[in-house]
Amino acid sequence: MLGKTLDNLSLSRPYLIATAIAVLIFYPTWIRLAEAWFEFEQVLAHGLVTAIIFLGLLLIHPPQHTAPLTQIKPYHLAGAVLLILTTLIWGLLELVRIDTLAYLLLPAGLITTTWALLGLGRALKFLPYVLLLSLSLPVWADLVPALVDLASVIVGSWVGWFGMTALIEGNSISLPYGRLLIADGCSGIRYFAISLLLAMMMAILNDYRWRGWLITLLAAATLGLIANWVRITILVVVAYETDMQSEMLADHETMGWMVFGAFILPALYFSPVRRRVKTAALPADGSIYKSGIAAIAVAIILGPMALAFAHSTATQKPLWVIDLPEFRQTQPGKLPLPISLPGNLEQQVWRSGSTWISFAQNQKKGAEEKLVPYLPQLFDKSVWHVEKQLEPGISVYRNILTRNRVLVAQQYMVGSQSSWSYRNAKLLQIPAALTGETRFALITAQTLCGPRDCTDALPEIRSAMALIEQQTHSI
Repeated sequence: MLGKTLDNLSLSRPYLIATAIAVLIFYPTWIRLAEAWFEFEQVLAHGLVTAIIFLGLLLIHPPQHTAPLTQIKPYHLAGAVLLILTTLIWGLLELVRIDTLAYLLLPAGLITTTWALLGLGRALKFLPYVLLLSLSLPVWADLVPALVDLASVIVGSWVGWFGMTALIEGNSISLPYGRLLIADGCSGIRYFAISLLLAMMMAILNDYRWRGWLITLLAAATLGLIANWVRITILVVVAYETDMQSEMLADHETMGWMVFGAFILPALYFSPVRRRVKTAALPADGSIYKSGIAAIAVAIILGPMALAFAHSTATQKPLWVIDLPEFRQTQPGKLPLPISLPGNLEQQVWRSGSTWISFAQNQKKGAEEKLVPYLPQLFDKSVWHVEKQLEPGISVYRNILTRNRVLVAQQYMVGSQSSWSYRNAKLLQIPAALTGETRFALITAQTLCGPRDCTDALPEIRSAMALIEQQTHSI
């Protein structure tokens, strides 16, 4: 193995140098990514292993040039320009700490660095390795809700085929002797991620072209998802047959990996294996373009160096002071639909009749703080289910146990701007940071619905939100 690595070092060296330079340019985000790897959270437990596999593949199975690189124009000037643009966008995202988008720009920065230094041909050869490394990014949590919804639909259909008596509401499965919840841990994100990682390793080692890549990834993703759906279905059947008394319901980690192995191991065993023909490879071109070196220098100035000077003290404004004469202040626990907020938000709650208003705010004080903080799941999904959305930002929530329904409106204030969407609020950090804004607020209005319809409560919700908006814009 050591001899093979030494033989391949001439092919690996240019890509290792490009990787090191890209890490240097975008180092603040890479440091946070490394910290996330060592936390070994559920959705990123494979992160550190993926990074090690990336480096291992570069050393023992580096990109091989089976055709002269002169057949593909280097377009090194275009690569240099794209590197500088990528650095500018990344710097802006890093300034306001939109971490997800900053993480997603790391692979783009790695490719554009390689393109600027080594040319387009070698950047394209390096792309499969960068895609594999992209699996280590902490963006998997964004896929969990969609995978939970998909698993709920599929497992619900399969449960119906078995003829079991079950009430399926969203991600809740009610059986005669209890209730099962398809929570975030049942999304199958780990099986999905590991399946894709194995598929990418196989595609790189077999030197697949893009068609083989797509087929391999599609097959692996499908197997990973099906394995998780089978696992959940087994749990539902066991719960039904044992009247919720089986110990497997409390500890089903081992069973899950056994089911996953039953799907993935045969696929790995029967997958094709192609050995790389050494004589087909051409010697690596070790030249580095001068324009790439200049682009690296500009990127360092516009990236980490500019960030070091950009964190100037913003104008601190006082927190919003809300005055609602027709409402009386009450405790947050009195809300019809309880809200789980991070500790750095100061919450106030008012009530008037059947309408409640929650105003939770925060002010950014340091460069490392986020203007829009990370908000976990605000509502208990095991109890509350979104029945329907009436308008942007206004939805009907139904309690699975009591059948009570609550009309909820939610809005985000980012400085002087507002949004009904949390994702859009994250983007509003950019203009807010450039104008020195430091205040954020989460506004929630709730009112109990009538026995038949929630539309009658819409005027009350709109009036409450308009009142709060008037208060915030007047300060």
